[in-house]
Amino acid sequence: MMKRVDLQSYKVLTGKNLEAAVAAGASEIVLVEGAVLTPTARDVIRRAGLTIVGNHHGTIAPPVRESAIPPAPRAVSPVLPKSARSDEAILNSPEALVIKQEMIRVGKKLWDRQYVDGNGGNITYRLTADRVICTPTLLSKADLTPDDLCLVDLEGNQVAGKGKRTSEVYLHLEVYKNVPEARAAVHAHPPHATAYAISGRVPPRCVIPEQDVFVGSVAISPYETPGTREFAKTIIPYVKNHNTILLANHGLICWADTVTHAEWYVEVVDTYCRTLMLAAQLGSGITRIPPDKQAVLLETKKRLGLPDAKYGLEECQLCDQPETPGGITVCPTACPHNCPGGCNAKSQDIETLVKTITDEVMAALDANP
Repeated sequence: MMKRVDLQSYKVLTGKNLEAAVAAGASEIVLVEGAVLTPTARDVIRRAGLTIVGNHHGTIAPPVRESAIPPAPRAVSPVLPKSARSDEAILNSPEALVIKQEMIRVGKKLWDRQYVDGNGGNITYRLTADRVICTPTLLSKADLTPDDLCLVDLEGNQVAGKGKRTSEVYLHLEVYKNVPEARAAVHAHPPHATAYAISGRVPPRCVIPEQDVFVGSVAISPYETPGTREFAKTIIPYVKNHNTILLANHGLICWADTVTHAEWYVEVVDTYCRTLMLAAQLGSGITRIPPDKQAVLLETKKRLGLPDAKYGLEECQLCDQPETPGGITVCPTACPHNCPGGCNAKSQDIETLVKTITDEVMAALDANP
């Protein structure tokens, strides 16, 4: 027998509200006209198989539209109401307040750890399918308040909030457009990771398990002027397979399922880069995690649902290989797929170089017996 529960008293419906209705045996819910459903509410509707009915005639309520129905996996449904009133309701909803408080805590952590300076860095969270809470421009991340945060659509238009949105929001929006499962992003300037970014290098893999599991391979995008759409587009080739991208001459961006987790990745990668720099001062090189053990870490990462460009590769391809002083990557003969263009090409380059030097030395000896 169908049990109908009246939830017309809620203008903003959260997952917690619906879970209580499900616990009471609800199979149908009645919503008030213009009700806004949060992403967690849509998740509960899908999971519990709830039916949404109108508040008068037992039909699907027109104001709910498709945004009340959870999107298909890896898809985003940008169909929320566009009125200023609805956007203000979203920004000031109970769930939004929780997210704002988390963003404020994360901003303070970024400042305390010296990952941002001045008014640098920015934080966003995708609250609904096409609405993103973001930090304002020209404000220190140590001084954020709930009233400073604003709401933008996926094109970067500010639709609610008092503070003016950051110009670098386009960078975050490219994450959300290209990675539907991404819910939060943090852009910062941690000094050790940024040192790699300004040197045009990425940290190696297979050294510390925490880095390999939670971050993995780090990409680096080409330089563009920060705050522009062109700058934002530089991460598109990398963002699906990497949750951390170094931004050339600028900093990095990390994405995750929560704001806190995205900030964790900033911490992990900067500590990793600092540790590598300290190890380099010892002058004895670094010890790599063996490929078979790295494969175990990769399986752990896959179970956690984290992205990685190394999925599907052979064990001998999982770790970066050392470079010669001249910058030539030396590939193990057991792994013919590890180098761009194949190992044979690189091996031939080295052999040609060795032969050339040998010939020159021998010619010099013959000329000066």
